[in-house]
Amino acid sequence: MLLDYECLRDHRVRPLALLNDSKQLTASGREVLFRAVVSCAQQISVRAVSPREIDANGLHRSNLSAMRAILWELTPPAEVCLVDGFRLGPTAPEHKAIVDGDEKSAAIAAASVVAKVVRDRTMRRLAALYPHYGFSSHVGYITPRHSAVVRERGPSVIHRRSFEARCYAPEQFAETA
Repeated sequence: MLLDYECLRDHRVRPLALLNDSKQLTASGREVLFRAVVSCAQQISVRAVSPREIDANGLHRSNLSAMRAILWELTPPAEVCLVDGFRLGPTAPEHKAIVDGDEKSAAIAAASVVAKVVRDRTMRRLAALYPHYGFSSHVGYITPRHSAVVRERGPSVIHRRSFEARCYAPEQFAETA
């Protein structure tokens, strides 16, 4: 996300004072902040990584690759690139990794809110296509109920297979893994 810092002086962005780690906000609070963030962003890029890519490369590598690609796509390039948690490696544009960045940086917290709202909306849409899996209630996070449904019905086409051994295995196996 590329913020328009001139816009931050505008009264319409007052909700941004409530920015925090997106996981610590209510769904309605994230929606309010989402609208405020969108109103003061020069550019927003969200990248979805397919289950197939995650299975092939692993979740962490897939996330780093997606973040590198997003930083390269910023036009104009950002004056400063802040990244939550991890350095993206030597092939990424210049950036600064901040551990627990969504708690320390308003810009990272804003990006966290956008990512979480987009993910939650996507999961609610997927719930309409795959109603038995409860995507609208757990929005992609593993819960005991979701794991039980996947064990009963099998994974859908949007489930990662590389995660299957621990998450979707019979309960007695999952407890020892």
